[in-house]
Amino acid sequence: MIILGIDPGSRTTGYSVVDVAGSGQSVVEYGKFDVRSEAAHELRLLALFERISELIDRIKPDECAIEMPVYGKDPQAMLKLGRAQATAMLAALTRQIPVVQYTPKEVKKAVTGNGNASKQQVWFMVRSILSISDENDGMNYDVSDAIAVSLCHVHRGGRPSQKKGKGWATFIASNPDRIL
Repeated sequence: MIILGIDPGSRTTGYSVVDVAGSGQSVVEYGKFDVRSEAAHELRLLALFERISELIDRIKPDECAIEMPVYGKDPQAMLKLGRAQATAMLAALTRQIPVVQYTPKEVKKAVTGNGNASKQQVWFMVRSILSISDENDGMNYDVSDAIAVSLCHVHRGGRPSQKKGKGWATFIASNPDRIL
């Protein structure tokens, strides 16, 4: 099975292609799409869509795993990240590639065992798990995060965690100040 892992960004988006055979996995390709040369956000999204679509057409993945943005201090930055995520999802979905999303904590926990791991720890563990030893291979944090998304997908069997809520009654009792 070929898994395309994506760490979306509005300026640079990391990607990885991981081949899963039996209980083993190997990285086939990784890199990043740098769309900073496009001045307007909309044109960066178009360039991102085109580059991801070309990659999908070339590698023909079986599934696509994407890290989802879940928090941020700047609402405008979060909107841009969400648009980049949606662009990546559409590139896969328009080619009938199933898409699964993972939170950053899920990805970090799957690769390092710690949902609060640093980017440096994720980078180190990705290189260790896949036996990537060349320090000058161009792997930056966007790329190592994309590989980590692919590995998370492998370790979770293609399913994000299913946290079950305790219901509205519990939410209301726990958050009386949020009820109008």
